Amino acid sequence: MAEHKVLTTNQIAEIEFLSVRRAQDRLRQLRELGVVFASRESYQRGGTSQTRYALGYLGARLIAAQRAERPPAPKAYTESLERLALWPKLTHQLGVNDFFCALASHRNPARLREESRENEVSGLTQWWPELRCTRFFVKYHSGGRDTALRPDGYGCWEEHGRVVRFFLEHDTGTESLTAVIRKIDDYRDFPTDAFGVLLFSVHSARREIALREALRRALGDPGFVIATAARDHGHQDGPAGPIWGLWKPQGGDSVPRRYRLAELPQRGPYVEHRASNTAQPLNEAAFDPNDRDMLRRIDAPQPEPATPAAYQDDGTGLDRVVLYDDPDDVYRTPTTPGLLDGQRPRRPRFTV
Repeated sequence: MAEHKVLTTNQIAEIEFLSVRRAQDRLRQLRELGVVFASRESYQRGGTSQTRYALGYLGARLIAAQRAERPPAPKAYTESLERLALWPKLTHQLGVNDFFCALASHRNPARLREESRENEVSGLTQWWPELRCTRFFVKYHSGGRDTALRPDGYGCWEEHGRVVRFFLEHDTGTESLTAVIRKIDDYRDFPTDAFGVLLFSVHSARREIALREALRRALGDPGFVIATAARDHGHQDGPAGPIWGLWKPQGGDSVPRRYRLAELPQRGPYVEHRASNTAQPLNEAAFDPNDRDMLRRIDAPQPEPATPAAYQDDGTGLDRVVLYDDPDDVYRTPTTPGLLDGQRPRRPRFTV
C-alpha cells in the first residue's frame, strides 16, 4: 500500500491470502489498530463499492521506521488520505493495480506454501508504480525538451526461463484515441527498446480494434514492440494468458494470433534476482535506478527500428525474434552507484 497507494479487498486477497474471508478478517484487525485506512464509494442508485484500503497513519509510521525515514506529520497524512479517497484518478489507479495484482497472484505466498513451492521466484518479479517510473525514465536533450515517460506501471514477468519487461498503458476509454496515440511520441523519443515492450490494456475488444486502426494510421515503424489486449477476454490466467496481439505497421485491425505474456519478445536488461525489501515489494528482478549501466541505456543512441518481419504470425511462434540482450551479459549492482559525469540529477516529481 505504501508503494501503490490503494488496493481493494479482492486485490489484497489475490496476492496474499487463500480466501477473501481470511483477507477481510486480517484487514479488519489492521484497520482497528490504525495500520490501514478503509473507505468506500456510495453509488447514486444505491449500494457501495468494494472496500478500498490505503496505509493508515500507524502503518505509515511503521514503514518509515523500517526505511529509517522521518515519519509524516499526523495532520498532513490525514489530509492526504482524504484527498486519496476523492482522487479523480482513483478508478484508473485501481484498474492499474488490478492488472498487476492479477499477475502477482501467481506468486501468492500462501498458495505457494500450500503447494510446497515457497522458494520459487518466478511470475511478476518487478512492479514499479507510475511515480517511481517518472523519476527514472527521463532522457535529457541538450537544447530541447526533456522526454519523461509516464507509464501507468513498469513490470517484469518471468515464466519457463523467459524474461519479459514491459511498460503498461491502462486505457479506460475515457480519453480520445488521439490523446492515447500522442503518448507514443515520448516512447519514440526515449530508448524504449532498451527497457521493455509497450503493452496497451484496453477495456473491450471493440476498443482494441479501434486502437490498432488508429496506430496504423498515425505510426510508421515506432522502433519498439507494441502489444495490445482487451480486458474482456475472460481467460483464467488473466494478463499472463494468451491474450496479447503484436501490433505491426503493415498489419490490419484483426489479430492473427494471440501470445502469452511470456511469449512476447524479450527486451531490456537481464538482472540477477535479489531479495525484495520493504521499499520495493515484488521487485526481485528490479535494477538499481542509480546504476551507471542503467543510465547509459537512457543516454545511448536509439536502437535500429524493429524489423517487422521478426514478428511471426504464421504459427511458428516467436523463436526467430532477435532478442535485445544476451542473457549471459548479467547486470550486477555496483558498489558505489552514482550518476554519470555531467548527468543532471533526477528532478523529484510529486503527485497527490
